[in-house]
Order: sequence, then structure tokens, then C-alpha cells
Amino acid sequence: MMQAQEIMTKNVVTINGSATIAEAVKIMKNKGLRALIVERRSDSDPYGIVTETDIVYKVAAYGHDPKQMRVYEIMTKPCVIVNPDLGVEYVARLFANTRIRRAPVVKGELLGVISISDIFTKSDFVEKPKSEFELYCEENPSALEARIYD
Repeated sequence: MMQAQEIMTKNVVTINGSATIAEAVKIMKNKGLRALIVERRSDSDPYGIVTETDIVYKVAAYGHDPKQMRVYEIMTKPCVIVNPDLGVEYVARLFANTRIRRAPVVKGELLGVISISDIFTKSDFVEKPKSEFELYCEENPSALEARIYD
């Protein structure tokens, strides 16, 4: 089974919780992102996340000024985090049960971000590895015919 660390996005864009929503939107638009990980204030502080959904539902929907509101006012903190060794199947189940679409991958420090898009496009849940017998038969088609007539 594949692990989260094998399919996660390693180049993570973070933002400070005191940044304005307008700054967050600018970064997200420029980099084509749907979420930003909110930096910790200290090593014991949990990670947070701010998503495009947070911005639309909590800022735009109420006519708040994105130049005045701060990320910490709308972010989710603490957010669900994923261990890099966790199997992709379990990450998918975690996402389904918590109704989230992405999470930071953390083991002491921020290593990456994993999303439902990563699971869908990068994992092997559709294409299971072939068995040794299937590989043998592909290389030696007569072996399959010999087994059929045995």
C-alpha cells in the first residue's frame, strides 16, 4: 500500500496567521492554490489551515473587508494532520470521515500537504500491482496456454 509521503505535495506554501485575507487570496491566486497552511507560532503550537471555502463562506458571504480581516479569524486550527507513514487508503478514509479535502503531512515538522487530488491522480488504488504469475504470463504467453490446457 502506498503511503502519504509518496504522493504528497512537498512544496508547501504557508502564511502567517496575522496576514490579511487579501494577502492570502493574492498568494492563492498567484500560485493556483486552494488552501494555505498557517504557520505555527512556536514548536508546541498546532498547524492551521485556511481554504478558499473558508474565505468565501466566512468573508465574502458576509461582506467583510478582506483587507481588514486576518487569517487567524477564519482559519481552522488545530487542523487534522497526517503522518507521512499513513497508508493512502487510511488517508482517504480519514478525509471521508472528517469531510476534509486536504491536510498537512507532519512528523515533527511540516513535510508536505496531501489532498484528495493527490489520492485521485497519484495513488495506485485503481491500478493494483500485478502478481508474479501475471508478470510471468506477460513475458511468456505460452505459460498461460499451458495452464489452460492442463
